Amino acid sequence: MEATLAVFLVSTLVKIFLVVAVLLGLVAYAVLAERKVSAAIQDRIGPNRVGLPFLQARLAGLGQPLADAFKLMLKEQFVPGHVRSFYYNLAPILSFLPALLTVCVIPFAGVDPIRFPGLSVEIPQPGVIANVGIGALFLFAVTSLAVYGIVLAGWSSNSKYAFLGGIRSSAQMISYEVALGFSAVPVFLISGALSLPKIVEFQIERGWFLLPFAGKHLDWHLLLFWPFLLLSSLIFLVTLFAETNRAPFDLPESEQELVGGYNTEYGGMRFGMFFLGEYAALISASGLFVTLFLGGWSLPFGWLGTASSVGTFLLQALVFLVKVCLLVFFFMWIRWTLPRFRYDQVMALGWKILLPISMANIVVVAVLIAVFGGAV
Repeated sequence: MEATLAVFLVSTLVKIFLVVAVLLGLVAYAVLAERKVSAAIQDRIGPNRVGLPFLQARLAGLGQPLADAFKLMLKEQFVPGHVRSFYYNLAPILSFLPALLTVCVIPFAGVDPIRFPGLSVEIPQPGVIANVGIGALFLFAVTSLAVYGIVLAGWSSNSKYAFLGGIRSSAQMISYEVALGFSAVPVFLISGALSLPKIVEFQIERGWFLLPFAGKHLDWHLLLFWPFLLLSSLIFLVTLFAETNRAPFDLPESEQELVGGYNTEYGGMRFGMFFLGEYAALISASGLFVTLFLGGWSLPFGWLGTASSVGTFLLQALVFLVKVCLLVFFFMWIRWTLPRFRYDQVMALGWKILLPISMANIVVVAVLIAVFGGAV
């Protein structure tokens, strides 16, 4: 019993270290990718200078994130005299932590026990840090906490621009969080689970919720629900843009109106934590969408559905990572393609369109499940 507990604790610590390391690496290079994507869309070159100076190699600017990190860490940590200092310092931490907590319950590979070479014991749940039975509810609860850091930053800065950015962020969160949760309810109803690994396993067997033909076995009943699942995925994707404050929903910052919004008074590493939190939230949101609608770590037709070996496990993690990166690229593409919505348009879209449609979608799916009882 003690040996099993020790294996569980050690493996959990290793998974935490690896997942956080990969997440922070993705965040760093997502910033570079954003600058490269925007440069390509605007017919510019983008960062291409910083590489490895001691080797006289530019490497297409791949050293830029390291230079940005040193710049943020070495800048003077200046605190304006007019701010409420305790809450001013607390806000960036509250904005960054929820994005780290959400990745704890998102499965990046299979959760069946697996034995790594050189180990005499099996590693339990290797593909997720915490296999929580209500992982989806935990994730929605934690993601809603990020807005408190933004609101606190706007209030504690004692600046009109920052305060308006914080108020906009809270209004936007209230307007879109309900539709975000409602849009995922059909997934829970059809799969019959709130556990994220179980939702992925359902898709492996019966078909992805966004691509019902991609399952191991073709389920004609799932095809009946596909139009409503497609609608759910579209609403979920739009609300993710709003929840992560990505353009065209970047009203809390909107540089042309509010200078920098809630982070106007921030600089140095405090600003860097807001920056890191934004991209970490973007990556975790992409991971959630991949888990709920794109079959998680699996390939079409049930390939890589179960990890029978360490090689298969690593391929599962790689497939999940590639899916997340493609979705992050889509977020960036939209940001540099569409103009920002007006504030009244954002509110009208959330309350008058997305919320009623998501509620009606739940009713229709529930009725169909009742009519075809036990089919799904």
